[in-house]
Parts: sequence; structure tokens; C-alpha cells
Amino acid sequence: MPEENSPKPTFIAIVGASASGKSLFAQTIYDELLPELGANSIAIIKEDAYYRDQTHMPFEERVKTNYDHPKAFEHELLSQHLEQLVSSQSIECPVYCYKNHTRTEKSNTIEPTKIVLIEGIMLLTDKNLRDRFDIKVYMDTPLDICLLRRIERDTVERDRTIESITEQYISTVRPMYYQFIEPAKIHADIVITRGGKNRMAIEVIKAKIRQLSQ
Repeated sequence: MPEENSPKPTFIAIVGASASGKSLFAQTIYDELLPELGANSIAIIKEDAYYRDQTHMPFEERVKTNYDHPKAFEHELLSQHLEQLVSSQSIECPVYCYKNHTRTEKSNTIEPTKIVLIEGIMLLTDKNLRDRFDIKVYMDTPLDICLLRRIERDTVERDRTIESITEQYISTVRPMYYQFIEPAKIHADIVITRGGKNRMAIEVIKAKIRQLSQ
């Protein structure tokens, strides 16, 4: 049941190109503030968890999906979940499997908290979602750096070949960046350079979160 007089959570969106450092940036802030603020004060949600369920499709068809288009995400469910958190209700966040290109049968329970970090590539392209965010951060990382990081990540963590990574990058990742992600930068409140290890930017956001958590 929703708690009476509970404060509305502050939603902080962290967006940018694939492998721009947004996940590292968000996770660093979360990991460093968690011991200080407590588990009931800060949570993190990944937009990737809301890739649409494709269990009804053969694996061969799932591979062909354009995962760098806004329609690849079930933003309706993410928006619904954010509304539930506003109402002090817990949510069941989907768990996505990159190797099988679909959701698993598992979910992660996320309880309402004062601060919610949401990170992903397409968060600012959806007006309904965009209007829910109190602070919007854009990771402005050069695409050549993003590609190198993507190759390293996908070969190690997602069992991908360099050929498949570069083919996907040329066919969808790069074109969709210029069509959807970069134009959405205009909606950001803060633009961060030098990726997810930018300590000054991390400390600035942490200081703002401390202020909001009081």
C-alpha cells in the first residue's frame, strides 16, 4: 500500500550513445552513495531491461531487430513503473538477456526510494518519459571512443564477434544515434564530457543528490 505523505522520488535520467559511459557513470554514483544514504534512499533502473519481450519470435528473427530504435523498448511499461514508484509502490523490473535477445522469466523487485537513477540510450526521445525526469544528464562521448568500448564490452560480456558488432554499428547503431539520440541532447540539463570516469561530474551529481536526500 502507498505510504501517506511520502515524498515524490527524484528521477535522474542519464543518457547518451551506446558505450558512452552512462552505465559506469550511473553505477559509480549509486555504488558510492549507497553506503552513505542507505538502500531505501537510492535505486538504479536500466532502460535495457525494458527491451520488448521477444520470446514469441524465433532466435533468427530476434537477431534482426533494430535494438537502437525507440520502438525496441517498452517505454509504456517503464513509464508505468515510474508512476508506481511515485505512488510509493514497488515494481518488478524485467531482466533482459543479451545473448538470447529477449527477456528472461525473472524480475528484480525495486522498492520506492527518494532518488532513482535511470540510464539508457533512448530515454529523452519519449516525451512522456522525458517529462517525468527531474534532472536529465547527457553523456557526450565521441563515437569512435564509443565504438572501441562497445567492441571490448560485447566481445567479452555478450559473446559477440567483431564482425557482428561492426555490422550492427554501421547498419543501425550509428544511424540511429544521429536520428534519435544526438537530437535529444537539446533536452538535457547537464552535458558531460570525458565519459563515465569524469570525477568532477560525478561529484557534482552526488552533491545534488545529497541535497535532495535531506
